[in-house]
Amino acid sequence: MPQITQLSGTFASQIFWMLVVFGLIFFVVGRGMVPKVLDTVALRDRKIAEDLAAAAAARAQADEEEEAWLKRENDNRARAQEIIAEAKAAAARSTEGRLAETGVRLDAQVSEAEARIADARATALGEIEQVAAEAADDIVLRLAGVKVDADAARAAVKDALNG
Repeated sequence: MPQITQLSGTFASQIFWMLVVFGLIFFVVGRGMVPKVLDTVALRDRKIAEDLAAAAAARAQADEEEEAWLKRENDNRARAQEIIAEAKAAAARSTEGRLAETGVRLDAQVSEAEARIADARATALGEIEQVAAEAADDIVLRLAGVKVDADAARAAVKDALNG
């Protein structure tokens, strides 16, 4: 075969040119392009790390602000509850004072009314005694035809009413 016999004559030059081409490729790609790609990857990794660090710092700050806001809200709620409790206590004291004043006033009115009723009862009893004494005097006069002394008739009516 003729191709095999030619191989021995061109083998050394093919290997030479193959080494030259691979050497050029190595220097162009290996020394020129790969470092740029590695630099780009390193830059990208550094940018991602910086972004992650910034995000972590922002998250920490947001957590701190949320915690401070929650503390303020809880303090405000507690203060509002204190104000409500103070207002309720003040309203209760005011109501108790007014109730006490009204109770005293009503007790005084009840006492006055009881005194008026007692006076009216005494007056009514006095008038009943007088009317009963006059009626008894008139009945005795009509039935027995005897005139009874007014003091005696009043004493008899008083004994009948009391007894």
